[in-house]
Amino acid sequence: MNIQRWIAKREPNWQRLDSLLRQIENKGANSLEAKEIWELGNLYRLLKADLIRARTQNLGNSLIINLQTLKNRAYQQIEIDIEIGIGINKNSRRKESLGIIQFYRWGLPAIVQQTFPYIALSTALFLLGVLVAAFYSWQDPNFMSLIVPSSIISKVRDDGQLWTGSIAGIEHAACLEIMINNLRISLGAVLGGITAGIFTVYIIVFNGLLIGTVATLVGQNNLAYPFWAFVFPHGSLELTAILLAVAAGLLIAKAIFKPGKYSRLNAIKRHTCQAIQLLFAIVPMLIIAGIIESFFSPNPNIPNPIKYLTGIGLFLLLIIYFRQKPANSEQ
Repeated sequence: MNIQRWIAKREPNWQRLDSLLRQIENKGANSLEAKEIWELGNLYRLLKADLIRARTQNLGNSLIINLQTLKNRAYQQIEIDIEIGIGINKNSRRKESLGIIQFYRWGLPAIVQQTFPYIALSTALFLLGVLVAAFYSWQDPNFMSLIVPSSIISKVRDDGQLWTGSIAGIEHAACLEIMINNLRISLGAVLGGITAGIFTVYIIVFNGLLIGTVATLVGQNNLAYPFWAFVFPHGSLELTAILLAVAAGLLIAKAIFKPGKYSRLNAIKRHTCQAIQLLFAIVPMLIIAGIIESFFSPNPNIPNPIKYLTGIGLFLLLIIYFRQKPANSEQ
């Protein structure tokens, strides 16, 4: 390990944290803007990781003492006065609301950007499942029966209809069932990280196989247009949420089996924290997707072009939201 290079890389973060702490010490926490409060929390978490590494690598008493002193100062302001480092004051409802707002405004996009390689990998695994399913569905007619329930195959092939109309009349019950099922799948994908990611990978590949097989089935029976009109509105949120859940599971798997520059314990803490933060994106997305899938997607009174535009619009909004520049980027 090149100590001087590591110090040079981390030192700007320590200096920025010192600057923010001086501002609080001189003018009070209320002098910070919302973005600075979020930045303070991020820098504090990074400092704690740096201090652990400095001790583990025996990088010198002087450096360790300086970092410990900085940590003690930050502790007084953050752990005591600003809960979890995201601007939540324990005794202030206003600060609590501000912290939540700033997390969703800046923190969540930052986490998504930091974990993008894992999201890209989960997307690649999903597309692999789709392509494999499409290939074998065209090559072997019996393949579909291994993935898709026979009742759906029969309704599409024999009746020339989609099965999505079954939601009509039971929207409220269906909505709850859809939400619970999607949350169960997503939570399973996250917790699957402790299986070396095997169960996580299984979930996303199987979902790809399912979508690929169903897409081939409806395509072969001239029902692709109404099928995708049904899928697009809620699918833009639902699929994205599942991809984020899989990314969270892969994060945990990597921390366990390939901690990299961190100790295994520190890597598990770091990646589990990121995985939990991703859950704050997954849950509301699945709730909204469940409502759309129950009340909007199957509604025959809404023209299909509107459904397509809704799905595309929601997906574009997600991209714009997740691409926001965070208040503080990890150096």
